[in-house]
Amino acid sequence: MTDKLSRQFAFLSEADKLKSVLRGTTLCDGSRRENSGEHSWHIALYAMVLAEHAERPVNIDRVIKMLLLHDLVEIDAGDNPIHGTHDPAEMELIERAAADRIFGLLPAEQCRTFRALWDEFEAAETDDAIFAKSIDRVQPVVANLETGGGTWPEYNVTAEQLETRVGVKVRRGAPALWGHLKARIDMWFEAR
Repeated sequence: MTDKLSRQFAFLSEADKLKSVLRGTTLCDGSRRENSGEHSWHIALYAMVLAEHAERPVNIDRVIKMLLLHDLVEIDAGDNPIHGTHDPAEMELIERAAADRIFGLLPAEQCRTFRALWDEFEAAETDDAIFAKSIDRVQPVVANLETGGGTWPEYNVTAEQLETRVGVKVRRGAPALWGHLKARIDMWFEAR
């Protein structure tokens, strides 16, 4: 039992480092960039509030677990904004190695369970993972809209980029949410 608890506390202490990973998105008040720990909490809350808008029925408990775990790899890999210029294939390798290391801190059974949820989220093939991916994309859009475009100008984001990099994923799991956001996005681009 002592070894199990030691491993669990080691994982939890490591997870605390997620609070130090700054993201490309600001808080909704624009006062500063959010950190990945805040993002993970916020999208878990988004999922709880918006679950009724999932395209297909989801197990919200599983969705929340995925959302709380999905960015832990950023402890090693850092945040790579969706509108950034990183190499997706290279990032996938880095994130998989990070998942091995970070989830490997846990006792074997929890390691397997958490890693399976992380892999499921990354694959985005189940209804739960598709909705979780959608919600992960929704929150930064809302933050940018709430701050008059937020970091979109910094990343030279176009309406087409939002559609192909974000809209496709949101529409796949929560089309009503994208329909709602798209009207606001269109207004923002028209005003520029």
